[in-house]
Amino acid sequence: MTPNTPTWIRICHLSDIPRLGARRVDRPQGPQIAIFRTQDDEVFAVLDACPHKGGPLSQGIVFGRSVACPLHNWTIELEDGCARAPDVGCVKTFQVNVQDDTIYLDAHELNSNIESNH
Repeated sequence: MTPNTPTWIRICHLSDIPRLGARRVDRPQGPQIAIFRTQDDEVFAVLDACPHKGGPLSQGIVFGRSVACPLHNWTIELEDGCARAPDVGCVKTFQVNVQDDTIYLDAHELNSNIESNH
């Protein structure tokens, strides 16, 4: 295995997250990760903290490939973690692998003390 090859850790089944819903994942270091499931069963993972005021994105409303922060209604794009204009800021995104109804996250990213994209 090369240094850039992810080591995947099983997190949950796709069916454990409702469509247009989220699940939080604890990490050994740093803030929790929010895993989102879209209406079309796409899965995204981001730091569970809005770049604006740190609101829990996992408690927001999922629509399309975005989530609305429950504190101030910022729209965060799940694919890149960035706020939709006119708001500015990004939250860290995480690699996700879905195989046979099982969601996996990269072990290195999960165990890193990653706080934000910038």
